[in-house]
Amino acid sequence: MIALGYMAKRVVERPDWLDVPSVRDVYAVSDCISPDFADYITFWTHNGFWFFDSPSQITRLCTHHGISLDGLTFVYYEAHPQQFDNDNHTWWDFGPDPDIKTDVSPVTASTLLGYDIVCYSMQNSPEHSPLSCNHVATDVRVNSHCLIDSLDYAVRCLETGVFDNAEPGPMRIVAVHSLRAGADGEP
Repeated sequence: MIALGYMAKRVVERPDWLDVPSVRDVYAVSDCISPDFADYITFWTHNGFWFFDSPSQITRLCTHHGISLDGLTFVYYEAHPQQFDNDNHTWWDFGPDPDIKTDVSPVTASTLLGYDIVCYSMQNSPEHSPLSCNHVATDVRVNSHCLIDSLDYAVRCLETGVFDNAEPGPMRIVAVHSLRAGADGEP
């Protein structure tokens, strides 16, 4: 897995329109349903994967810009080392933007919540999480966080075409970890 970085999210309960009763809340990597802590790209302090190298970097940014930390959930992301081109069903490598410094601090205290499938048609920031954004969770097995439990199952879903018509690809499989309070600089 490739370390992508950290994010602070405002995780929301399952919206009524997402007809998957087993889903309790949505930990999507994209910010369509569970928004990021701010429109952080405008600050240009993110890393080459368009996340942050440490939770303390997010905390400092929030403090400096008067962004409330109340209700934020800190997460850590890592990705399958290749992305899936859903047009021609091939896997290929990807990496951080070489013009942006990337030095992700190792995670020390986290819990794996599951795997999200995320579209990256522009090859920089996460655009959509079709499991939630496009209701693909109604067609695949997801856990209470609207994530896939197994990396193998996520790979199989991509390779069998489940996500082919959800959003433009390529698609990346992103492991979503929740940070324990006080871990890795998280408040």
